[in-house]
Amino acid sequence: MTDERDPVRERLEAFVGKPMGETATAPDPVNIPMIRHWVAAFDDRNPVYLDEDVAAKSGFDAIVAPPAMLQAWTMPTPKIEGIAERGGAPTEMQFENPVNVLDEEGYVGTLATNSELDFYRYLHPGDLLELDIVVDEISPKKKTSLATGYFVTWITTYRVGDEVVGRQLFRIFKFDPATMGGAA
Repeated sequence: MTDERDPVRERLEAFVGKPMGETATAPDPVNIPMIRHWVAAFDDRNPVYLDEDVAAKSGFDAIVAPPAMLQAWTMPTPKIEGIAERGGAPTEMQFENPVNVLDEEGYVGTLATNSELDFYRYLHPGDLLELDIVVDEISPKKKTSLATGYFVTWITTYRVGDEVVGRQLFRIFKFDPATMGGAA
């Protein structure tokens, strides 16, 4: 049995357990106009999202945001120019991370594979979210039916002040397009 050295994987290992950048703050606090747009877009008629009286009768102090909006509050305004070259990333990454390393190594294809959200409390208008992102794990190189690449998983922790209000596991497959369909 021969051990095949993977220099790309060796570079990636340095990121596991480390932040994928600095703590970020949402561009805007939780607000009713965005809640209204969200519930209209998804035809979500839960009245606790827009009706103060119903929210109060349901045991909430005030209107609450739909839990599925957790990630939406922290998304930066996308810079459309160059978005395809950034693999769909809304902004340019200003820090070294495993996604940049994989791009440099030719693994420029990106496929989101799964996301898991945990909600610890409802958000209220005025809450301002901060988030930290930490690399959770990176797989060894995998040959899938799509292509050859690496699965990269990170955990985002969402806070209002010191209170953790939610977490998200997000996993992508970064692959070499030249290996699609069994090539290379």
